Amino acid sequence: MWQRMERELAASGHSLNFSQFITIKSLATNGVAGATDLARLANLNPGAMTRLLDKLEARGLLARSADPNDRRALNIQLTEAGESIWSDIEQCGQRVRERALRGMDEATRIQMTRLLEQVRDNLTSED
Repeated sequence: MWQRMERELAASGHSLNFSQFITIKSLATNGVAGATDLARLANLNPGAMTRLLDKLEARGLLARSADPNDRRALNIQLTEAGESIWSDIEQCGQRVRERALRGMDEATRIQMTRLLEQVRDNLTSED
């Protein structure tokens, strides 16, 4: 699916890798996040996440600000440009999902999604 997603993003003029996409998606969904949480979601080490955030910030897609409750931490959120790109790349994701689930009725789609989420959760648990 990710290969198809990369092609869809490229066709729409976006040069994003999986970790960048996941980071933007998380910020669009949750509003504000810390680097540690984003690194965990994108499956990156802290140094790699810092470099990824630097790149997205240089492109004007996100901003970092001091966390008022913890002066050692930063809050990260999408800028207006980041929200705009999310609107576009979310449509790319929707097209890929629709293609992947083509021919399945709604009940089958729900079951497939639930099963895949269970597999993901099983593989990412700390057992």
